[in-house]
Amino acid sequence: MALLIFANGVLDEVEWIRPYLTQATAVWAANGGSKHLFRLNHPPDRVIGDVDSLKPAVLRWLMSNHVPFDQHPPAKDETDLELALLMAAARPESDVWLFGLLGGRLDQMLANIFLLTNPALVGKAVQIITPTERAWLVRSQTEIVGQAGDLVSLIPLVGDVQGVTTSGLRWPLQEETLFIGQARGVSNRLTAEKATVAVENGLLLCIQSRRG
Repeated sequence: MALLIFANGVLDEVEWIRPYLTQATAVWAANGGSKHLFRLNHPPDRVIGDVDSLKPAVLRWLMSNHVPFDQHPPAKDETDLELALLMAAARPESDVWLFGLLGGRLDQMLANIFLLTNPALVGKAVQIITPTERAWLVRSQTEIVGQAGDLVSLIPLVGDVQGVTTSGLRWPLQEETLFIGQARGVSNRLTAEKATVAVENGLLLCIQSRRG
């Protein structure tokens, strides 16, 4: 079971999300992320943010369903998603699943990805989920579960990542360094249903793309 958070990114389709909703301990919307739940007719348990980008129809829907608001002023240091993640850091759930983080403005999309590195989230398994991909931060080790042929990319986020060792990938690494600004870790592939990635030092973004 996981805490689900919806951000105000681009989601062309939303029906694929319904199975995830059945696994949720709670569903939150970071302000404009409410629009995705509006399309699903699934009221969030909470809306976090400055309520500045809610369309009138969505706002009326939220209010008619008595959804509580954690309202913040528009002039603030944190984004709405950041506020939601900081609140999630204090929750008991170890898994946090994020939807609607990508697409739209490039600055917001990049900022959303880098929020995964926030120290407050250490100990949480935070995943960005799309219809065909999922992405998460590797601080020490992780297991990748999928199908042979799935694409796996390993991307350093805040500096060189040292001591990278993998198993179950077509091009394995053995205590090697992935340098920031280089694309060596892009487009590897699963050779079985499971793979592992371990790092000795650094923060690695793991992106798994399901085989088409």
